[in-house]
Amino acid sequence: MANELVITFEGDHIQVLSDGVKDFEFSTRLWTGVVSACEKNNCFNVLGIANTTKPLETMEAFDHGKLFQELGISRKYRIAWIEQNPKGYDAAYFVESVLYNRGFLARLFPNVEQAKKWLRSGVET
Repeated sequence: MANELVITFEGDHIQVLSDGVKDFEFSTRLWTGVVSACEKNNCFNVLGIANTTKPLETMEAFDHGKLFQELGISRKYRIAWIEQNPKGYDAAYFVESVLYNRGFLARLFPNVEQAKKWLRSGVET
């Protein structure tokens, strides 16, 4: 399965570029890398920009709450996510709902500007 992942520190946030096919193995690699970058840089604002060609299956998306708990992702992490491919939007929205219902600060946005504005705002909703 073809996919790409790039995680970088951008000064005030960790940026995640994620393209291609998504599955739970990829998600585990992605979020493990995010946690590592956040801890290394003492920065817990995360901006994800995805272009998903094949989205997560429903149960894989549902398992993100458990994955976040296992990786130690807490409310100190603020995660703003953009899904650029309409084919991947429903799965991303489902992940957002799962995480929101479990108390994580993770939101889906239509564009980078709105996502960055929320990250910088400190608002929790």
